Amino acid sequence: MLAAFTFNTAENLPVGLLELISQSLRVSVSAVGLLVTGYGVMVAVASLPLAHATRAVPRRHVLTGLLAALVVSSLVAALATSYGLLLAARLLTALAQALFWAVMGPVAVGLFAPEVRGRVVGALSVAGSLALVFGVPAGTWLGQQSDWRVPVAMPAALGLIALVTIAVLLPTSRPEEEQAAYGTRPDARRFGTVLAAGALSATGAFTGYTYLVKFLGDVSGFSPSTVSALFVAFGAACLAGVSITGALLDRFPQAALTTAIAVQAVGMIGLYVAGAHPVAAVVFLVLMGGALGPVFMTTQNTMLRCAPGRTDFALAANSGAYNAGIAAGAALGGLVLPLADVRGTFLVGGLLTVGACAVLLGGRLLPGRPRHAPGAGSRLSACVDGTDPASLS
Repeated sequence: MLAAFTFNTAENLPVGLLELISQSLRVSVSAVGLLVTGYGVMVAVASLPLAHATRAVPRRHVLTGLLAALVVSSLVAALATSYGLLLAARLLTALAQALFWAVMGPVAVGLFAPEVRGRVVGALSVAGSLALVFGVPAGTWLGQQSDWRVPVAMPAALGLIALVTIAVLLPTSRPEEEQAAYGTRPDARRFGTVLAAGALSATGAFTGYTYLVKFLGDVSGFSPSTVSALFVAFGAACLAGVSITGALLDRFPQAALTTAIAVQAVGMIGLYVAGAHPVAAVVFLVLMGGALGPVFMTTQNTMLRCAPGRTDFALAANSGAYNAGIAAGAALGGLVLPLADVRGTFLVGGLLTVGACAVLLGGRLLPGRPRHAPGAGSRLSACVDGTDPASLS
């Protein structure tokens, strides 16, 4: 949980430090914005290749290596005297995070019984959401009181604590022998459906969310100070959403995913229709925020259940697809903005999210029984029976 909080805080810190970094390094604000965009693209591109490259390395070694990369890259970023060095440090952190989300889930849930794994995923998601509610605002405040380098260096200290804890306490085992190495109900069709729906939902969400400040100011008529408060409310709604969903995830795993995407669609389309009315804007903003975190959390949980092969590969694919959706949504919103004003970005985003719902429902209506990916069933049975899966290859 500490590592998840630290990675998410490090990823989003530049959002609150844009002007401070811009002035210090004498580069444009848009160039500093690329520190966030480039980070997301790197995660999207590198997740699956890195998971494949480290498929045989014990997870204790992988996680300690990733956290060591986080510590080093955070210190390099804090000491950077040029934009190029800062960007390079950010991309190193992104490489570490790309693999972290693929490895962390199976390792964490594998320590617990299958019937409570949804609660474990929920706890990790709560920690990640706290980065937006507490980590980034606290880092922004600290940067304003001192210098942007101070909050940028803080993840090094937190990452070091997580590194030592994992290095000392986590058991060492072969990845394929871990309890959550393979899906509990392998289903290649379900895997593809959820992967597509998650990416489409992320694209829809960030088509509008990227321009939320402009929407709340131009359409809803809120003052800049009120917009800042509404961003805190949005983050609190996200935290509440993952907390509530995490508590119900083990009992209603499929319904949780569909509900989260449907609520996101309602929030975005509601903002398009009634966003000019302040009260309605707040209501639909909270709905959108309450769904944004649970969407990714529920897709991750579903991957742990339906992965047709190794769960780390499935989670890497899911993280990559989701981050690709974030980048695509931001780019699409930029194309829509001059053509249909900022309200149009929420209409397009809402319709894409409705499309994600349709993909999920369509996947359920397809005829025939789901089939396991080649070899997945035998590997799963081997894990259940206690046979060494490596002996089957």
